[in-house]
Amino acid sequence: MDEQLDPVQTPVVQTAQALDRRAELSEFLRTRRARLQPEDVGLPVFGRHRRVPGLRREELAQLAGVSVAYYTRLEQGNGRNVSAEVLDAIARALRLTDAEHAHLTHLAKPKAHKKKPSARSQHVRASLRQLLDSFDSVPAYLVGRRGEVLAWNTMAAAVFGDWGQLPQQERNWARMIFLRPDYHDLFLDWEQKAIDIVCQLRYEAGCHPDDPRLSALVGELSVKSEEFRRLWATHDVKEKSHGLKHLRHPLVGDLALQFESFRPPDDSEMALVTYHAEPGSASAEALRLLASWGADAIRAGSTAHRS
Repeated sequence: MDEQLDPVQTPVVQTAQALDRRAELSEFLRTRRARLQPEDVGLPVFGRHRRVPGLRREELAQLAGVSVAYYTRLEQGNGRNVSAEVLDAIARALRLTDAEHAHLTHLAKPKAHKKKPSARSQHVRASLRQLLDSFDSVPAYLVGRRGEVLAWNTMAAAVFGDWGQLPQQERNWARMIFLRPDYHDLFLDWEQKAIDIVCQLRYEAGCHPDDPRLSALVGELSVKSEEFRRLWATHDVKEKSHGLKHLRHPLVGDLALQFESFRPPDDSEMALVTYHAEPGSASAEALRLLASWGADAIRAGSTAHRS
């Protein structure tokens, strides 16, 4: 698959605007506050009717040990000069996960988390491609920070379809999940897969708010997919490194596959994702069949995915 060796050169939409970090910070804090009720955090409830969903600003400020005016400025997107200690206190008060806490810090103190240039293309080392090819019976691929499929092995093509048949810019998990009906049919738990992708994109947007390709991708999906707009509006973030996916493969039927995600130590913005089935299960037998069929399975599966 020579095409998979090229660095991803996703076209940049010239009119794409960088994500507004202040607006992102404001909405993230507001939505995290809205999901908590006073009784969730041990506060008394006064009155039956509350004008706002979740905690009030003054309640959150009390829990975090900051003034209401200070917290209000932060929720309005003014994170300038906010200390790590205050962010930690607010994260505890909001009961943020580790990923949410990191996202809050990226939004409020971007200079403290400045990473490599956002617009650069990601290259795959030859040794990583060789590692992919060594997994004879394990579907595996490398994914970049915007959800681009950077490289894959024969088994991944047999399970997910031959990405080599797609234009390079379309080899992106977000585009495939939200814009291709065949992927909607492939994932029995499509909603959860869609949530995972949006949460990861939101996290990456916090790390790279000035990435023009990421902004263009979010803009394109927001225009073309109502489901994406709905999920993007939740402002949920998370990093998911393992789990179970249920697929309905056009050739071998239902598959229950465990996935694991690993990041190379020299490139934290790339992940190796592998899938495997429980030994002795029907899914393991189905993967064995796909492996034995080889190129025939890829061709037949790709035709079925496109039909």
